[in-house]
Amino acid sequence: MKTMIAVAVLTGSLCGAAFADTNRIDQIRPDAPELAAHGDLPIGVRTLSVVNPGQIDILKVEEGQDLPRYDRPLTPEVWYPAADGTGAGGTYEGVQLRDGVTTVQLTGLAVRDAAPAAPAAPYPLLIISHGYPGNRFLMSHLGENLATKGYVVVSIDHTESTYDNRAAFGSTLVNRPLDQLFVLNAIDGMSKESGHFLSGLVDVSDTGIIGYSMGGYGAVIVAGGGVTQASTEYSWRAPAGTLQMHLAGSESHEALIDPRVKAAVAIGPWGMNTGFWDEDGMKGVRKPMLFIAGSDDDISGYENGVKALFEASVSTDRYLLTFHYANHNASAPMSAPAESWQPSEHLDFIPFDHYADAVWDTVRMNNITQYFITAFFGQYLKGDDELGTYLDLVEHSRDALHALEEDGTPKPEHNYWKGFPARTAKGLSLSRKGAGE
Repeated sequence: MKTMIAVAVLTGSLCGAAFADTNRIDQIRPDAPELAAHGDLPIGVRTLSVVNPGQIDILKVEEGQDLPRYDRPLTPEVWYPAADGTGAGGTYEGVQLRDGVTTVQLTGLAVRDAAPAAPAAPYPLLIISHGYPGNRFLMSHLGENLATKGYVVVSIDHTESTYDNRAAFGSTLVNRPLDQLFVLNAIDGMSKESGHFLSGLVDVSDTGIIGYSMGGYGAVIVAGGGVTQASTEYSWRAPAGTLQMHLAGSESHEALIDPRVKAAVAIGPWGMNTGFWDEDGMKGVRKPMLFIAGSDDDISGYENGVKALFEASVSTDRYLLTFHYANHNASAPMSAPAESWQPSEHLDFIPFDHYADAVWDTVRMNNITQYFITAFFGQYLKGDDELGTYLDLVEHSRDALHALEEDGTPKPEHNYWKGFPARTAKGLSLSRKGAGE
């Protein structure tokens, strides 16, 4: 028996070594829906460093004292359409795993520091915001995929919310929407600098937000969903009433509603199930929204969480994509790096659990998400009505019929989900409501 165990451990170690340099973030399954495929544009990637001056230092706030201030550093990763002939593919070095210590290499399509494209018109901006904790690479599969389709995509490392820099939750509650909008402003400024690689490349007046978990919480606030008075008073809340700035109906929250943000995607957004929003506050959401959730999400909730947010956002067009039986990891995280399959002495769970779902294959979820986000932003940022038709689906995929003639043309009764090969839309539903519904 000991020999068998030793062989198994050795085999696992060898497999980890064999796959350590193939942690690909650009995988497209053969059965992926049509819009998941990468676009035609070569892409580059660069790392930026920005500082938001004079922010409240939540970690040092004391009741009854003046609010301390600090200059808040953020690290964004930028994917962008690149000039022709810049090469294909590259690696991301030193990417931290969930334990905040182990570093790995990822492999993708983007070329580090590639020369930017010179488009006839600048591309829309997408801002990606990770969960708590997370990092700017957690949704790198989306960053690359969307950049190949004509977007500049910026993913943020949120200070005090990353794997190696996780601090009091109150910092994330207050800072998440502020970080998203500060990065929007920072990219705006860079795009106006003569000689900057973003000059002429990005149009910040046409911006979308993609947030996962606490990033989704931030996206909902930026889209107009102000928090409840009760949430600002919880014993574990942000200290000294600092969350009041995001209170529904307040002038400070209203000032966050930026006309440059045209639409938002909230994946497993946290907060509704813990009383951070109510129906009145969610009436303030005024940006088109795509909510994405697992029906078994035990972190953000489903019926009393993400689905309730979808139902309550009555002032705007919105969609709810559900991965049935998936948990909180539905859709957003990249495939678990090979190294995450091994236990870490720094965690009481295997890092793999941070990325994977017990029911759904991660690459399949990533591909489906790429499909729907491509369609959603294609309609609401690029005004592409044809892409909008990919959202006009039978609500429950189980009710959709795949019926084609021998020559491949659809029969009258064919109503299968557009772009999905036969038998591949199982386990999904897409609910849709317009403003006023």
